[in-house]
Amino acid sequence: MNGGLYRSTHAAPDGNPHPQVGVTVVSVDGQSPTASADQALPPEELPPAGDAGEGGSTTGQSAIMAIGSLVSRMIGFVRNALIGMALGAGVGDAYTSAQFLPNQIYELLLGGILSSVLIPLLVRRRKADADGGQAFTQKLLSFAVVSLGVATALVVVAAPVITAIQASSDNSDAYRHLVTHFAYLILPIIFFTGLSALIGAVLNVRGHFAAPMWAPILNNLVVIAAAGFFLLVWGHGDLTEESITTGQIALIGIGTLAGMVVQALGLLPALRKVGFRWKFRWDPRSLGLGEIGRLAGWMLCYVAANQVAVFVMVKILNRVAGKGSASVLAFNNVFLLTMMAHGIIGVSVMTALLPKMSAAAAEGRYADVSADLTRGIKLTVAALAPISVLYAVLGKSIAVMLFEGGNYTHDQALDTGTVLTVAAFAVIPLSVSYLCTYAFYSLQGNKTVALINVPVVVVRIAAYLLLAAALSKALLAAGMTAANAVSYLVSALISLAVLRRRIGRLNLGSVAAALIRVALAAGVAAGLGYLVVHLLPGAGEPDGRIQALLPLIVGGAVIMVGYLIAATLLRVREVSQVVGMVRRKIGR
Repeated sequence: MNGGLYRSTHAAPDGNPHPQVGVTVVSVDGQSPTASADQALPPEELPPAGDAGEGGSTTGQSAIMAIGSLVSRMIGFVRNALIGMALGAGVGDAYTSAQFLPNQIYELLLGGILSSVLIPLLVRRRKADADGGQAFTQKLLSFAVVSLGVATALVVVAAPVITAIQASSDNSDAYRHLVTHFAYLILPIIFFTGLSALIGAVLNVRGHFAAPMWAPILNNLVVIAAAGFFLLVWGHGDLTEESITTGQIALIGIGTLAGMVVQALGLLPALRKVGFRWKFRWDPRSLGLGEIGRLAGWMLCYVAANQVAVFVMVKILNRVAGKGSASVLAFNNVFLLTMMAHGIIGVSVMTALLPKMSAAAAEGRYADVSADLTRGIKLTVAALAPISVLYAVLGKSIAVMLFEGGNYTHDQALDTGTVLTVAAFAVIPLSVSYLCTYAFYSLQGNKTVALINVPVVVVRIAAYLLLAAALSKALLAAGMTAANAVSYLVSALISLAVLRRRIGRLNLGSVAAALIRVALAAGVAAGLGYLVVHLLPGAGEPDGRIQALLPLIVGGAVIMVGYLIAATLLRVREVSQVVGMVRRKIGR
């Protein structure tokens, strides 16, 4: 519903299946709302509330997950930067387009079913069966692995057809062939992504969260090694779709596949640690596949709608792939930065509020659900506002610092910065829409989430098409990002309207007043930051990393201090709460 388009490992900056992100909210009390037919795909991965079972306390597991997520995200950005430097924009667009294919197909095959149906089912069988669900889990994994293997083989065979459908008529034959060659090597990732997610689900159901959070780091390190070796051997050159060699394609493609293989294998020791033994048991009839299919109905509606939007977006951006304009690679890099801001702030707030909202909803205390939701919105907006300002004012400096180098040219980095400037306006609507989604999950309104997602995706696709027709090719990636921002806002507005009918008054007046104060503080910070940055060398378009570093340090400091002072003078209470939360975390 929130436009988290890239749930697979490859889209996440940390290699972990999240924004779209592989584990889900699971209740361990046997009363999980995700067990009902009124279910759709949860947007983020969170540990179960309450006792963490065999894996230790929730507090301890959350700390491990938080550290793992932070480290993984940082390493993930190194991975993405090196891929861009190794391949450049044109070849990088082909590589990224090929990566979207396994992402989309995995989601349709397993991603949403795992989150919305299989994990709750494993939780119930673990509590109900005398063997703790061991035999059922073995049968389920056996069936899933065989099904994934067959589906992956069929998809790999059909790679030329799939890439032809996704390509644009404006693409050269060399570009299409390159996407297909990458796809042959990358599509087998579907199997290992599914295997990794299944193992992660078994571990999470048994209260073990550390390994699934840290294993993606192995994935990133393998890909970093492949990209680093690419740069070491071939260095900087004029790499194009026509000039790239078979060896170069094989190194990056096989390196990407090997990363996911290592991630999946890296989870096996954790399975032994929690006492699970993976024995092949073929007994599909005992799994109740008919029931699973019925439960998965709303999930398929949710996932299919999002994947249609992904298909449209990639097809539009492929019009300018390899033609000197920001395209698929730039769009994806910016999306990852957007999701990083959401992951650091929005998910932290949701993690804290979801158990409270779920408990209040279960007891019929809808006023408390409303209070928690409005408090979460105000906290999230207050915390994300300065990050949005940083992206808007320092977008080009950030992009140059993160992505320029090797075959990713200075102009390509500046184009990516333009897209990031537009993405600044998507950060807050994205997190607010996710908060509303979590409110629905606390109310067991998951069918509602799927139904709301349909008009949101319609708006997103319509915005894609309208902006693609109105904008120049150089601004297509920025236009697709703007379309996402519009759809996030629509999602939030529809969700708030439906929630108001569901739980009553939402205190939107206090929310609006808080948002106005935050907007004023952000405006002051943006004005000060813009003024300072344009007095520095480069005038907003830094010539290389050294020149980008100065506005990042000086401009970033001015923006943050300016926002804190303005927010304090405007009595934005949530800012002091966020600062206190950060201090407590640092103190721990």
